[in-house]
Amino acid sequence: MARPREVAPAPGANERRAAAALLAATRWASLATIADDGAPLATQVAYAMAPDGEALLLHLSLLAEHARNLDARPRASIVVAEPDSGDGDPQTLARVSLSGGVVLLEPGSAAHDIARAAYVRRFPAAEMRFGLGDFRLLRLEPLRGHLVGGFARARTLSRDDALAIVAAARRAGD
Repeated sequence: MARPREVAPAPGANERRAAAALLAATRWASLATIADDGAPLATQVAYAMAPDGEALLLHLSLLAEHARNLDARPRASIVVAEPDSGDGDPQTLARVSLSGGVVLLEPGSAAHDIARAAYVRRFPAAEMRFGLGDFRLLRLEPLRGHLVGGFARARTLSRDDALAIVAAARRAGD
């Protein structure tokens, strides 16, 4: 007989602050998508916080498989981790994952223009890529997540927890 699945407790205020600080301080994350054949695909992407504090922004080329995966199946998970210095136990490193739906921001729309400005503010070199026809600006809107504050310190993130962390990360980046 299978053991019941244990659910990690919700994070406390200090853990939410630490997760927000990690999201704000980091610019590079692992993105997981699902390929046409059902296989998972993980890759590295840059991200910025959406100005409304309710999503992460991704600027991806349709030449990349992960972007085509999101076009076909608009859901993903992103993981941001504390940098590994190469010393000590990597299991003690903090990390946060956010999973949810992905929404295309239509070029020329007010939402796209506002998000583009936020993305370019974080990544000035990305400005030129907005002129390339294969790049798309996407919002990853968290529905849930997982926070690991170190070894044996895992927490489940509800949608409200995930959104609060993203909003705090956006405020920290201002």
